[in-house]
Amino acid sequence: MSSTYINAALRRLVASRAGIHCEYCHIQEDDTFLGCQVDHIISEKHGGLTVAENLAYACTFCNRNKGSDIASLAADGTLTRLFNPPTDDWASHFSIVGFAVQGLTPIGEVTARLLGFNTPERLLEREAL
Repeated sequence: MSSTYINAALRRLVASRAGIHCEYCHIQEDDTFLGCQVDHIISEKHGGLTVAENLAYACTFCNRNKGSDIASLAADGTLTRLFNPPTDDWASHFSIVGFAVQGLTPIGEVTARLLGFNTPERLLEREAL
C-alpha cells in the first residue's frame, strides 16, 4: 500500500478496468471480507508513479502479500518479475484447477506463490464461493 493519496477518479478508473475484481487472484470484490485496494505495481520506493498504468486493483490478501515486491525467484533460481495486470493477459499466466490458481508460466508461478493464491485459507475461500 502507498503513502500517496490516490484520488477518487483514479481509483474508479482502476476499479472499472479491473471489473471490480482483484487483478491478481481474480476474486470479486463483493466476495471479499475486506474489499479491494489500489496497489502500486512498481512501488513508489522503487520509483513507481501513481498513474493508471502502474496501478492494480488488489484484494487485501494479494496487496499485503505483494508489498513492494516486483520479482521473485522461479523454481530454477531465475529472478522473475511478477504478473503486471494492465499489460499481461491473466489467462496466459494462470488457470484455475479445482479451487487452486495454477501458474502456467514462470511469471504465473512466482506470482501465485508470492501472493499466496493457494494457501489453505484462500482455497477454503474459493471453495465457499
